[in-house]
Order: sequence, then structure tokens, then C-alpha cells
Amino acid sequence: MALKAVHVSDVPSLDQVPENASLSLYSTRFSNGAALDRGGFKIPKFLVVGHRGNGMNILQSSDRRMRAVKENSIMSFNAAAKFPVDFVEFDVQVTKDDCPVIFHDNFIFSEENGSVFEKRVTELSLSEFFSYGPQKEPGKVGKNLLRKTKDGKIVHWNVERDDSLCTLQEAFQRVDPKLGFNIELKFDDNIVYDQDYLIHVLQVILKVVFENAKDRPIIFSSFQPDAAVLVRKLQSAYPVFFLTNGGCELYYDVRRNSLEEAIKLCLENGLQGIVSEVKGIFRNPGAITKIKDSKLSLLTYGKLNNVPEAVYMQHLMGIEGVIVDLVQEITDAVSEMIKPSKVGDGEEGSSQGNGNVQDKSKPQFSQQELSFLLKLIPQLIQQ
Repeated sequence: MALKAVHVSDVPSLDQVPENASLSLYSTRFSNGAALDRGGFKIPKFLVVGHRGNGMNILQSSDRRMRAVKENSIMSFNAAAKFPVDFVEFDVQVTKDDCPVIFHDNFIFSEENGSVFEKRVTELSLSEFFSYGPQKEPGKVGKNLLRKTKDGKIVHWNVERDDSLCTLQEAFQRVDPKLGFNIELKFDDNIVYDQDYLIHVLQVILKVVFENAKDRPIIFSSFQPDAAVLVRKLQSAYPVFFLTNGGCELYYDVRRNSLEEAIKLCLENGLQGIVSEVKGIFRNPGAITKIKDSKLSLLTYGKLNNVPEAVYMQHLMGIEGVIVDLVQEITDAVSEMIKPSKVGDGEEGSSQGNGNVQDKSKPQFSQQELSFLLKLIPQLIQQ
């Protein structure tokens, strides 16, 4: 739906920003920090970001990995931290009593006396939100937690390793401090938000971030164009990326309908980067050059990011990072495919006669082959 125009020049900044708020994106997992300054935002290495922690839940999937651990939970974030991921991505909404909580869906579903009912997350108090699913208090039983799938079915939220729902503050306090947070500012696509409401929600979230972030790397992102613009206006400590389907789906708000519109939104409002559905990039690889020429960073998300070869292609194309569900598999693949070349380090995998070690797992493309693939991929993924 169309979103109310926001005149960001009139938006006040936060009254106080702590002196120790990080002005750069830095992690001990990086060889170098990624500075946020007038010269633009720079990412020092190819990033792997855990989607909703150690991966999203697809409850009807035959792949057990998609049901291994509860998404968007402390358990999932720390599970991802065991692997060389740089960030975990998660969704933040604000309850009616002003507490930022981590939950993806707009509605919580439960069952009582044989009847299924739904509650909008932002219309729940914190105590009501916590009443669903596994409880922190020993011996206490929470309400059944169900989920509505994309095809409209209501299913039980059954995973192999379950965990209780959590707040943003808990994530800061209980997750490995070296792990970066990609905080998606979550809003309902079907609601036209009032400017004052957006400002209030964002300030509530920012207060928790500034009080708890310390040296943790932070990236903000949002599909909601006005929210992305506003959070950039409200603070300058952390980079803001605009999330887009890259034209894979169409919305009434034209700012969401193409990579070109995403570039325009970023440049007009000082955003530092774009996170696109990977299919949008593969269908329109020429947009990468435009994004780079605009001095914007580019990350991607989507199911194709769980395929190592697709991730490696993106690395070759100049994309700076991927959001993935199969954290262990993709971090292993990236470590093998994108590590620096070695010379004379043993015999395994070395080419005959010259002593140069070539990793067997790394796809080898000539410039001609790469050019052909870039031309072929958009046709392969058309639906």
C-alpha cells in the first residue's frame, strides 16, 4: 500500500547519544573495520549473515535443517555464533507497552479449546508476548505457538531445539558480543503508518541499541522506505540499508519495486546500502555497476544463498555479502572458496608441475566463462 510521505527534514534527532556509541562497523571477526564516514560505507570482506540467527524455520520442509532450532531466538543466535558468521539478521517489532521484541511474523497464532486465534504482535503487551511458547520460568507452560504458512495453512511451530521468545535487550546481553547484529525494522506491508508512530517506534528501538550495543557491529535495514529514511535521520552512528525484492514482487509503493528505485531512495536520503533478493540481482546484474558507482554497499538474501555456487558467483560479481539459512554449510563453503591462494603448501590439490595449490572446492571460471554465466543467469531464473 502507499505510505504517507515523511518530511524527514522536520524529524528531530535523538536527544542524547552516548559518547561510546560506535561510529564504525567493526568486529574481531573482520581483519579490518568497516568505516562509516563521508567517503562512504565500506565493508572490508565478504560477509556471511545468519538469517534469523542460524536460519529461518520452514516447518513443513522435509529438510531437518530448516527445523533444527527456533528462529529469532537466543539459542539460534548463539548457535550461529559457533561458525564464522559476521552477523545475524533478525526482525524487531515494538509491543504496545514500548518494548522491542524479536519476532518475524506480524501475527502470533495460538490454539485454545480447539479454536485457533491470532494476535498482532504490536498490539500485545510484553507479558502477553512472553506468554506464548516455551517459558523461561521452570515448570511454567506457555500457550501453544502456531504459525501461518505462506499458503495459508496453520501448523504447530515444532522444532528440534525450541527456545523462548526474546527481547532486543536480551539479545544484546546474552549473545556473543563479537557477533554483529543486522537489525531489521519490521513493519506490516499492508498498513499505512503515521509519521509520528514510526518516529516513536524507531526511537524506542534506538534507545535500547545505544544503551546496550557497546562495540558490537550494527546494521539497520528495513523494507519500509519511510522507516529506513527516518532511522538514518534519527542517528548517524550505524549504517542503514534498504531492503528490496529487486522487482521480484510489485507493491503499490513504487519505491519498493526495483533496484533503480532502491538506489534512488538511498542516494536521496543518505542510506549506505541495499539488501536485495538475490534473484533481483541475477535478473538484472547490470544494477551492480550502478550500485557500486553510487558508492553503495550491496548484500543479498533469498533461497539461492543456500547454494554455495550461487554464493561464489555473487562474490565474483562484486556483491559484498549474503544472508543465509544454512549457516554451517555456507560458512564452510565461503572459507574454502574465497580464501587467499596459497603457494607451495603441501601437495593435495596442487596443479602438476608448478607447485601452486588450487582448492578443489573453488569453482574455476575464465573471464569468458564468467561473462557467459552473467548473461545466462537472468534467463535461467525467470519464472
